Parts: sequence; structure tokens; C-alpha cells
Amino acid sequence: MSLKVLRKHIYRSIKYRLLRPIPPPLNQPFRLPVVVVGSAPGSTPPHGFPSQYHVVTVNASQIAAQRWGLAVPDMTFMQFSPIMNTDLHGQEFRQVLSGKQTKSLYALLWSDGEVALQKRLDSFGYSFDELYMVTRYERMALLDKVCGIKTTEVDVRRKCSNGINAVLFALYHGAPAVIISGINPSSAGHSYSSSDLPRLHVETDRQIIKMILSRGLPLFTSDARVSKENNIPIWTPR
Repeated sequence: MSLKVLRKHIYRSIKYRLLRPIPPPLNQPFRLPVVVVGSAPGSTPPHGFPSQYHVVTVNASQIAAQRWGLAVPDMTFMQFSPIMNTDLHGQEFRQVLSGKQTKSLYALLWSDGEVALQKRLDSFGYSFDELYMVTRYERMALLDKVCGIKTTEVDVRRKCSNGINAVLFALYHGAPAVIISGINPSSAGHSYSSSDLPRLHVETDRQIIKMILSRGLPLFTSDARVSKENNIPIWTPR
């Protein structure tokens, strides 16, 4: 660890202890099982989708939910970077979300204020009913409160993906079951993009999935490959 990274780690550790943050809030409790839809290729909707579930999409994965018959997800976790980036991935991200909407948008690590975010989303026609801007420390609190792991997020390889953060969010807020689709640490690329970006959180995601399961928390998948490669039970509606 370089001196610069070490200083950042110490700063964030101290700030986390002083702030004592709690995870992002949920306005309405989860009454139904929660489906978290990611962008890994080969995702599969669970039986009864969407009417029997609350649906959380991650970044541009709501195009998968739309193919399955859901135009407007209950909630979307959206990272700040593809909203702004001018690379191919950012361009494709905004293109597939053009004209789309979500009920609750959780904007992750956006630091330029609500007015700037609204302006940027308006530029590609994306809308929401309610907005919550998630800070780094609120995101760190998710992993801490659900799994007891304190991270300062200074090493990208030791951060979990936003798909797993959405899983942690649902578990923290008492979802009766969480079913993942399109979230697979073993996969590469994104179903909506031709840029073939590598997944940077592979090992950490695997470790967090194992920890969630070892704690007896209700995590399932509707993807056969994900079940086989990560030992996650296949979801069977109850």
C-alpha cells in the first residue's frame, strides 16, 4: 500500500467512525421477495416476474427487466461514472437508458449536487419519481451492518460491486428473500455494452456471497449458471 493510499485509508477509517453512518433508507418496506437485476450476460427472470416481486435494477440492467415485461423498476442503483464518462461504455449506457424511468433512483457517489445530476439525466431523458444520493460512507455501512466487514474502498479489488451492494441493501431492509439475476462474479462484460469492460470486484463479490450464505440469509438466484458456480440456491416461489 502506497503512502497516498494509506493516508486515504486512515482518513476514511476515522471519518467512518466519527460519522457512524447508517445504510441508505427505504421509504416503503419490502413486503415481497426482491429481485436484483444485474447486467451480466445470460440473466433469467424468476417465475412470476414481475408481479410477485419488488424489482431493483443496477445501472443499465433495467433493459433486461424491460425485456421481461417491466418498464419501470421499483428502484435503481446507479453509479455516477457512466452518467458522465465519454468512453464507449458510458455512451452505450446512456443510449440504452434514453427515455427510461425508475420509481426510486439511488445515485451512488454523485458529488456535484442534485441540480447537476438532474441536468445530466435530462440530457438523455432519464427520469425518476424520487431520488436519494448515496454517499461513500452510507455504502460502506451496508457491508458493515450486514456482514460485519469494514472497508474503506481504497482498493477497487476489495470493493464489492453495486449489484452486491443492492443485495446488501435489500437484506438490511428485511427483504423476505433476495433473488439475483444477471449478477455473476464469474462472468465478463455487460449485456448492454460492446466495450467488454472487465469486472473488477470478482473475488470480493464471491467472498461476500459466501458470507451471506454462511449467515443463513435468504439469498437465491434464478440463473442456473450462477447457482452452479457460486453455490447459491435456485429460487423456487413459495
